[in-house]
Amino acid sequence: MIASLRRTMLFVPGNNPALVKDPDVYGPDSIIFDLEDSVAPTEKDAARLLVYSALSSVDYGGTERVVRINGLDTPWFREDVRAMVRAGIEVVRLPKTESAEDIRSIERLVEAEEKAAGRAPGSVRLMAALESPLAVINAYEIATASKRLVAIALSAEDFVTSMKTSRSSEGVELFEARGRIVIAARAAGVMAIDTVYSDVADEEGFLREVRLVKQMGFDGKSVINPAQIPVVHAAYAPTAEELRRARRVVAAAADAEAKGLGVLALDGKMIDKPIVERARRVVDLARASGMKFEEETR
Repeated sequence: MIASLRRTMLFVPGNNPALVKDPDVYGPDSIIFDLEDSVAPTEKDAARLLVYSALSSVDYGGTERVVRINGLDTPWFREDVRAMVRAGIEVVRLPKTESAEDIRSIERLVEAEEKAAGRAPGSVRLMAALESPLAVINAYEIATASKRLVAIALSAEDFVTSMKTSRSSEGVELFEARGRIVIAARAAGVMAIDTVYSDVADEEGFLREVRLVKQMGFDGKSVINPAQIPVVHAAYAPTAEELRRARRVVAAAADAEAKGLGVLALDGKMIDKPIVERARRVVDLARASGMKFEEETR
């Protein structure tokens, strides 16, 4: 069963009151309040206070709330964690993660702040942003560094700069990194989140990239514009025919199991375990996505 969806994680600048107050109305699975790249050094304290106040007072309707804190190499990350944990944040996203020790360092700080704030141990989850060649090489070690960690995410701009290249419409410069990150995430049992697509005017290119990363196995995508949200959700939703077929496979598997049959056949074709598992995931995804299930018979 899919416990939660992270098809879309909407970045919101932490220093913009108009955007911080109600980004949930656009329907993202998660909101990422950004205290890092979108906030100038002179505005760090003000942004932190704004996000703290919003988290403490605004009802985001059950949408997952994530904060991208400042990096471990900055003077702001400790106060970011302290304030966000006390404000009730659900997930802390660590930028520029390069090693398992980075995750363990932030975990120790989060644990201390949970205790100080009277929050249940383990209630704050972690997400790691991988932004360099070293981070990609260490993806599995990062993904398994903490039981709190729920996802690893590719952050492309810093990565391609480190690789001495640039973003392209084809995405060839990211193919190796994407593949390594998805494999590491699957091996570790956590989610894989793809990077943002910054050219919001290029709808065709955006949809092409969404379809690519979905096919590669990513659980979702970071987005920077609310208009990108329905595009991603539509791309990740099973079609009516896919859902119908998946439900038939799941029903046939249940029937075979109840009868003690070791061999499963549907429409004259043998159905093996991986096909059943994929069908169950389609059904779970459709249910989590709010798709309507029509009654049907085999």
